[in-house]
Amino acid sequence: MKILVTLGPSSMNEPVVRAMSELGVHLFRINLSHTKFEDLEELIGRIRGWTDVPISLDSEGAQLRNGAMESEAVQFTAGQKVTIHTSPVIGDGTNFSFNPIGVVEQFRIGDEIHVDFNHVRLKVIEKLDGGFVAEIVEGGRIGSNKASDLDRELEFEPLTEKDRAAIKLGRGLGIKNYAMSFANRAEDVQHMRKLCGPDANIICKIESPPGVRNLESILAETDEILIDRGDLSRRVPIQQIPFLQRRIISIARSRGKPVYVATNLLESMVTTKSPNRAEVNDVVSTLEMGASGLVLAAETAIGEFPVEAVSIVRALIAGYEKWTPNTSISEILDG
Repeated sequence: MKILVTLGPSSMNEPVVRAMSELGVHLFRINLSHTKFEDLEELIGRIRGWTDVPISLDSEGAQLRNGAMESEAVQFTAGQKVTIHTSPVIGDGTNFSFNPIGVVEQFRIGDEIHVDFNHVRLKVIEKLDGGFVAEIVEGGRIGSNKASDLDRELEFEPLTEKDRAAIKLGRGLGIKNYAMSFANRAEDVQHMRKLCGPDANIICKIESPPGVRNLESILAETDEILIDRGDLSRRVPIQQIPFLQRRIISIARSRGKPVYVATNLLESMVTTKSPNRAEVNDVVSTLEMGASGLVLAAETAIGEFPVEAVSIVRALIAGYEKWTPNTSISEILDG
């Protein structure tokens, strides 16, 4: 049973990486959505100086994100009007832009845009030369580069320019593992394979309705898949997630493809030293469904207790691997 760990500000240092490595981490993930390309080569070198655990580059992929903001907590109020620009601008209380560049041209009057898991909702109400006017439907605070979505499908290239440059750099540095964010169709995976090379291990992230609907053809092209429950729950009702997770795991196992599960495994450990009871039950239930491994994201990237989070997952895996229907209460209590 494998543990994949996302590195970030909380864990990008030698003591933490070494401690997590000793707990048996299978892969360390670098999220390109939150990593500057110019920092990537140096970052890979640092990680390799701390551990022998392989590195995976996780693409930005076919995703809508808001652009750079003047601070990480720009406030928006319901009823307020903002201008959405087709060209990149530094966002403030009255101006907004979105990435990838050019995607705003697909917006239409009436579109509702959800930014950062519904922290802010905007409705497009007027077309301008070089942009749109939108009204804030639900206010809140927004920082830079937050995942966003519309209430309809947009067309995206499967990889961004930054993704392509990062893959080229990664191949030159001997990186063998690549995660494809928002894999929506088999052709996306084929495109990724051409860039990564025939010997690469590709992990397709299933996190959109098209990705779920095209799961069978994606499985035929990929090496492994990863269910990202967070982004998927922005696109489908959250009450469907448990059943989609079960069906996706079942289909992947029937095709002999490893399947990992990510998002909210130990979310409370972002700020507390111990998980809650629902989280530990969720982890074990996910293992019982047949998941090949578990992915820690916010818990290790920005959480206050990254090593403890990995330790909890390792202990739950160990308990699951020893468990049988005939395990006695005494055996459980004695560990």
